[in-house]
Amino acid sequence: MTNIDDLMSQIPMGQLAQRLGVDERTAAQATRQALPALLGGMQANAQDPAGADSLGRALGQHDDDLLEGGVDFDQVDTADGDKIVRNVFGGNRDQVVSRLGGATGTGGDLMRKLLPMLAPLVMSYLAKRFSRQAGGAQGAAAGAGGLGDLLGGLLGGGGGRGQAGGLEDLLGGLLGGGRR
Repeated sequence: MTNIDDLMSQIPMGQLAQRLGVDERTAAQATRQALPALLGGMQANAQDPAGADSLGRALGQHDDDLLEGGVDFDQVDTADGDKIVRNVFGGNRDQVVSRLGGATGTGGDLMRKLLPMLAPLVMSYLAKRFSRQAGGAQGAAAGAGGLGDLLGGLLGGGGGRGQAGGLEDLLGGLLGGGRR
């Protein structure tokens, strides 16, 4: 099971689909595109030491048990999710949303709603994984190289440069610069 599959398995697609106003298949398809995009954007940010430090601090501030016992979207702070998405994609947000929506055939509006719902889940997932790897939230802020490696591993590579299923081709250079 890949890490994306692991994260996908923890998301109640029925509840997510209902919130998005789509069927479960559409919600799953959009989620399967959105998760690697979020992780890829975080990985792009982590390539820069300042971006890695910023992401490490953010992980230390996010609840690492949001996924424990099953996700309840009533507990997901989409306003925080919107801030996360804004920080991950910066000025490229609209372009990323448009490309993801076009790639899935679901359109940008669905992705615009979905990304802020998924971003806190991704942060929770990463916080739990990284705290295990780095030895706690303090290690998350200090371990810039380890954070890049973790993100690369989650995306299917080992050394911080892996990409999931052609994500780099899909999004072109939009994720390359990252944002701090």
